[in-house]
Amino acid sequence: MVTFYNTIDDKLVEISGPEKGCWVWMVHPDDAEVQRIAELTGAEPEMLRAPLDPEERARIESEDGVSLILVDIPTIEMEGKDFVYSTIPLGIVKTAEHLITVCLKDSHIMRDFALGRVKGFFTNKRTRFILQILYRNASRYLQYLRQIDKKTNAIENELQKTLRNSELMQLMRLEKSLVFFATSLKSNEIVLEKLLRSDLIRRFPDDEDLLEDVIIENKQAIEMCAIYRDILSSTMDAFSSVINNNVNDIMKVLTSLTLVLSIPTLIASIWGMNVAVPFEGSSVGFWVLLGVSLLASVVSIIILSRRKML
Repeated sequence: MVTFYNTIDDKLVEISGPEKGCWVWMVHPDDAEVQRIAELTGAEPEMLRAPLDPEERARIESEDGVSLILVDIPTIEMEGKDFVYSTIPLGIVKTAEHLITVCLKDSHIMRDFALGRVKGFFTNKRTRFILQILYRNASRYLQYLRQIDKKTNAIENELQKTLRNSELMQLMRLEKSLVFFATSLKSNEIVLEKLLRSDLIRRFPDDEDLLEDVIIENKQAIEMCAIYRDILSSTMDAFSSVINNNVNDIMKVLTSLTLVLSIPTLIASIWGMNVAVPFEGSSVGFWVLLGVSLLASVVSIIILSRRKML
């Protein structure tokens, strides 16, 4: 899907084709769309295809006056009954007269721009537009990290009531999401530092402050991700210890019960031998042996209980 937008009389308007100072929004374009936009805007086709690779790393590159800023953005999807967090590449291609954004999916970050929800957004102010995208990207990471933290707390409360595999699997998926976030945020940090040092984009006094805000926001996201990751890892270790302790308690009780039950079995085995034994032929022999077995079992239960084996 390819959509064109331009700011006309301070209002964002969807247009039919590329114009000077317009924004070209590409969502999972096919080869024909990539080739068409490359011809209309002068962008390199390779730059437009780069964000379509889910494994593409965040980076900055420039060639013949066309620049590519590739960053990782967070995504959220439904998988069964749970939300799954991940990251995908977002490409920002800047040509002489256009700004092109390319992504595999329709992200909320770019959707906010298209719906006019971003204050101070103008397509012709391309430098500010790029920084606004990067700022909202870092803010989206923070938003999803808070959601992960709330989800983790809710799962912990459920696990305190009963230990079930489903909750533990949810924690593992959240921990996996934090690993993706941490890796992507560090890659984005490198891109932001290069932007700060380079002259790839024109910077005005207000844009300088915005770039610093982007870097601060991204660093905050990195720190929050590291904190939540440590907390989640500690939580997983704690519940793992609880599970192991519960298994040990169960095995201890089963072992003690086996010992208690083995006493009557031993007595019955001895008196079941095909040899002469006490009380042989006696009418009260059965009841005597039964009483002895019960007494020995009760004594063993008392001893084990005092030793906290039951």
